[in-house]
Amino acid sequence: MSIGKMLNFQYAALPYRKLSGTALEVMLITSRDTGRWVIPKGWPVVGEAAWDSAAREAREEAGLVGRTGRRAVGRYHYEKLLENGSSIWCMVEVFALEVEQQLASWPERDQRLTRWFVLQEAADAVDEPELGSVIRDLPNHIAPE
Repeated sequence: MSIGKMLNFQYAALPYRKLSGTALEVMLITSRDTGRWVIPKGWPVVGEAAWDSAAREAREEAGLVGRTGRRAVGRYHYEKLLENGSSIWCMVEVFALEVEQQLASWPERDQRLTRWFVLQEAADAVDEPELGSVIRDLPNHIAPE
């Protein structure tokens, strides 16, 4: 990304669940346009806290409900392709979401796939290197039990 390009901000949830011991899994979803593996994310809503926006996106895009941290665990940049064929640069703040349940029905259920991944597999599955780093770094932001 060159200096001078305007950044657009988005908020994302990094859904995770604890397995036995210190092992974690994260859920990735497919994007609606290309089918690549991503995390739930979207545009800010006026009057909504960033972590609440991330939680809403996880509920709408993957049917996930849980506890969202109030501090970002990382951020990444990507080029978003628009419907008109142009693109914009986005900076995404990522909030950890400890998943408590996946609903039986949610708004985008028929538009996306969801899948649990071990951390390294998830980091390798996403296209954005910065997002891969955020995923690999997640254990450093999760309080031990």
